[in-house]
Amino acid sequence: MTSADEDAPFSELLHHPAATARRLDTVRALRLRRRDAGDLALIRADQLEQDSTVADFTARLLAGLVRAENTAALRQVLPDALPWSVFLPEADVEAMLGELVDTARGAAALENLAPVALLLVQWRHTAEIHADPALLALPTREPEADLGPVPVPETEPAE
Repeated sequence: MTSADEDAPFSELLHHPAATARRLDTVRALRLRRRDAGDLALIRADQLEQDSTVADFTARLLAGLVRAENTAALRQVLPDALPWSVFLPEADVEAMLGELVDTARGAAALENLAPVALLLVQWRHTAEIHADPALLALPTREPEADLGPVPVPETEPAE
């Protein structure tokens, strides 16, 4: 079995479900492209369980390193895992590591990695701002940068 993923139109699964499913004998996952919606992934249940096991292990490993006050090791390897993290100020790196560990542990317990992915995207955007002096000047300029409190969105009555 190869580890490469492949893709196919969603209609292939609809028209040839058995043949499409057999493709999972040679690939890790099959991306099903859809025209009017987000793509789907077809993956074997045992592969999904293996991925969950690895995610849980990784979350526990990160938490253990932080609990053992071994954050120096994490900070040292962080640029290898997240190259953009070099643009974050030291205080932000500490905050990100704490949030990452907590979020990874919670996400692993829920078997839902979406919160970790969202957190990484958010921190990446923060690094992008720190990397660009023009962007960094916008939120840090005083007093013009502070646009005041954000109003609570109005909710529409339920129908």
